Amino acid sequence: MAGLTTHVLDTANGVAAKGIRIELYDDKTGKLLGEFVTNDDGRCDQPLLAPEQMKTNSYRLEFFTADYFQKRGHELSDPPFLDKITIRFAITDTQSHYHVPLLVSPFSYSTYRGS
Repeated sequence: MAGLTTHVLDTANGVAAKGIRIELYDDKTGKLLGEFVTNDDGRCDQPLLAPEQMKTNSYRLEFFTADYFQKRGHELSDPPFLDKITIRFAITDTQSHYHVPLLVSPFSYSTYRGS
């Protein structure tokens, strides 16, 4: 099924990252397309883009990770090493499912195109 989803894993604490604020933008126009917060499983309760919203385009996801780690009690520098993580990606096949997971700690992150 087509659509766009994400999943955030807190690799510093070995848990799903609950409560991370995420913003989705059209990367060409800068228009905000949606705001989301991860649930107990580190996922959003709804797709970031539903199948009917899929367009060939460049997008930007912004994950507000410093806020999350501060709420979990991590002492971060001021300013934090990683404050807001931005992932730019493109959708080229509107009939496919795009999954953009984020594995994150206060000092590193990784992403990939998931299934």
